[in-house]
Amino acid sequence: MNILITSAGRRNQLLQCFRQSASKLNLPLRILAADMDPEMSSACQSADAAYKVPACGDAAYVDALIELCIREKVKLLVPTIDPELAPLSRASARFEGIGTTVVISNEATVALAGDKLATAQQLIAAGVPAPKSARLADYLKAPDILKGPLIAKPLNGSSSAGIVFATGADELRKLAADRYVVQEKWTGQEFTVNMFFDHAGKCITAVPHERIQVRAGEVSKGRTCRQPQLLIVAQQIAALLDGARGPLCFQAIVRPDGMICVFEINARFGGGYPLSHQAGAVFTQWLLEEAAGLPTTASDYWQDGVLMLRYDCAIFSPSGQS
Repeated sequence: MNILITSAGRRNQLLQCFRQSASKLNLPLRILAADMDPEMSSACQSADAAYKVPACGDAAYVDALIELCIREKVKLLVPTIDPELAPLSRASARFEGIGTTVVISNEATVALAGDKLATAQQLIAAGVPAPKSARLADYLKAPDILKGPLIAKPLNGSSSAGIVFATGADELRKLAADRYVVQEKWTGQEFTVNMFFDHAGKCITAVPHERIQVRAGEVSKGRTCRQPQLLIVAQQIAALLDGARGPLCFQAIVRPDGMICVFEINARFGGGYPLSHQAGAVFTQWLLEEAAGLPTTASDYWQDGVLMLRYDCAIFSPSGQS
């Protein structure tokens, strides 16, 4: 089976998870990786083959991937970053037509996850605790609608880029008012909850982990934690996302008083997924089983208290060549 990891970047551990899962299933697997600069991608260097493609915001991106999938007979395409989700979800039927399954939720779910203001509004409407939020332009007209401290984020931001912390309106006036959302900033223990939805849209499991330490927006130290309130919230989110498929994750803060606030949903593999994998929630195995037509082993079994301590590693290429 050929699978393709797109925007592969440095998702080496995700490749390892797929390889471990394929070995357990005794399934021959060839992992392809695509990136706009594969020579500078450690995951591309670790893949069985790597390909250069346009940037995911380029109009030619989807066509380039379809051509690659046809040529390499790709069975499963796995996106890894937020900006590529919308074009890939819109084109999922085109991929199905050539025999490639994109591991992605439907357009509505992807659009919701990609809009932080809409996410907060729909979560609150569904009874899920979320921070009080407003478009920056509206907040600047009426600063009393939100109380400090505040956090301003790009409406469609990713990887913590462009985030600004503030105590009031004056600190935010230089930002693009129509491109930012402002939210009340909660403080407490941060968690990511990795969720898996099968091909029929059923939520199989939700695995919370503490974000003990974060670097560049990605967890570097974490521990799985069967936190009852977060598991209840995960069920509420699953009911809201009726078009969810495959891996998703959401981020939440639990205050010292036990109050929970969900502030982000990502319709893709989370950066901390390898921790859930090590704990027994092997999303990659379940995806391979679905793609190969094998009986599913997907379950809600996973180990509490598994600790992940990430460290730097390196890929070496002679003379800088792949």
